[in-house]
Amino acid sequence: MKKITYLIILVYSSFSFSQSINEDKTSLTNFIKRMYNSAPFEGVKVIDDYDHQYFISVLSLEKSKYPNEAMMNRVAQVKGQSQANIFFNGSTISSDLVIKTTENKSTDNSSTAVETIESIKENSMGFVKSMELLTNFDNPDGKRMVFIFYKLMK
Repeated sequence: MKKITYLIILVYSSFSFSQSINEDKTSLTNFIKRMYNSAPFEGVKVIDDYDHQYFISVLSLEKSKYPNEAMMNRVAQVKGQSQANIFFNGSTISSDLVIKTTENKSTDNSSTAVETIESIKENSMGFVKSMELLTNFDNPDGKRMVFIFYKLMK
């Protein structure tokens, strides 16, 4: 009777499935981390592997500027979506140049000071959905936190 019970448990357990970590996601995370550590970068990239195409958004934030981790995570999420939005939907860039001249008159000498002020603005509109946090880790200098967001393209 015990042998039959063990046999039934063995057969039943061979048909059950266990939860596993997504191997594609883990290998993508490790690949991007190695790529970042060898040559740090920020911005967006499209990465191809054999079966899939991934859109990634990489950014780093200075830890000392944020009072808590939740605030830093939220800022990172918004910046990551902003980078993706600019990539997919484009943006409008405008530039203003203001030249200010000041003349100083004195009894024995007059001088002119020229000050140039350039203002560059970038505006974008749109929304990119389904951007997911792939990983975050400390920058090698320890002062910044690196965030990597991704989206499966194909």
